[in-house]
Amino acid sequence: EACEYPPVECDVCGRPMWRWPVQPAAPQEEIWSCSWCHAVTHVGGKWFEVSRPPYLPVGTRWERAVADGLPADVSHAFGVFGRTLCGIQIAGMSPSDHWWLPERENACSACREAAGVIDDRWPQEMRGEDARVSVARRL
Repeated sequence: EACEYPPVECDVCGRPMWRWPVQPAAPQEEIWSCSWCHAVTHVGGKWFEVSRPPYLPVGTRWERAVADGLPADVSHAFGVFGRTLCGIQIAGMSPSDHWWLPERENACSACREAAGVIDDRWPQEMRGEDARVSVARRL
């Protein structure tokens, strides 16, 4: 879903990033996500002006999606914009406190395929711990 602000450019792949709806109780932090490579950038907030989390491998990047209506016998990865990586969107869906593990037998094969495609979109030079630049607020 498009936001009311023009998108900012993703520092990983150069494509547009989209702003998540602002939470009223949050300390003025905006979250921007890239729909292509799924990089996330946090702007504002308590500690950083700009925070860019580093690359994470597929097995530690996604949380398991939970929602009433998702089949219990299939594990889906929670993506961005309230959808699973395979595109399921259910009202009230959220990430769980548990990793989605693509190697598990019950992992959704479409989520596994999408996770691999997204992972391949991250250039090798952007995968290092310090590849993405965060800018701390100066006091």
